[in-house]
Amino acid sequence: MFVINEPPPQIAADMVALLRQAEPATIGHFRHVGFMDPDVRSLLSGHRIAGTAVTVRCAGLDTTIVHYALGRLRPGDVLVIDRAGDMRHAACGGGVAFAARAAGCVGIVIDGMATDIDELREYGLPVWARGLSTVTGKRLFLHGEFGTPVSCGGVAVTAGDAILADENGVLVMPPGDIKAAAERAIGMQQAEKVSLARIAKGERLPDINGTNARIAEILEQQKG
Repeated sequence: MFVINEPPPQIAADMVALLRQAEPATIGHFRHVGFMDPDVRSLLSGHRIAGTAVTVRCAGLDTTIVHYALGRLRPGDVLVIDRAGDMRHAACGGGVAFAARAAGCVGIVIDGMATDIDELREYGLPVWARGLSTVTGKRLFLHGEFGTPVSCGGVAVTAGDAILADENGVLVMPPGDIKAAAERAIGMQQAEKVSLARIAKGERLPDINGTNARIAEILEQQKG
């Protein structure tokens, strides 16, 4: 059985650009939901992407729906693939990555396997996956879902969600959360640069961030 929905509305370009300035690990200082399992990791170094989630679910050998999705991707989309527990058959190789890049897709996130790592490096489309496999999926035309809610890396992903990903991991959030989360993270990143400059001049981090002062307070209270 196939379930086919329309692609989700895309997140506004200015919100995507704002989100891309934030590091997932910085948002991880204050946000506690939406982070995929760390086993879903970047296969290519040096990339940070942000975009609109376009979701598919395919089980076992049948990756027909991934090929269908390649015809529905738009510039700025991130293809998110729920493999329904399959950890043997690769859902993305060189051909899929090349076609996705040609459609303007900015990245692919797979809760499962990829393949053709040399081609992925050559084509430069960032891919996150649980690993690599020599066994590939096939177009069996048996089943698949496009544009439905899925699970990827232990996180519920709704078509149209925001995806932010780099080598540290993958974050999913509703589009409405982008502005507050990104602006807070960007502010923290700028503040860190100031702190690093102070450290470079000889100050100690626990003096700058208040750790020493707070521990001194606690020790004083313990005396009482």
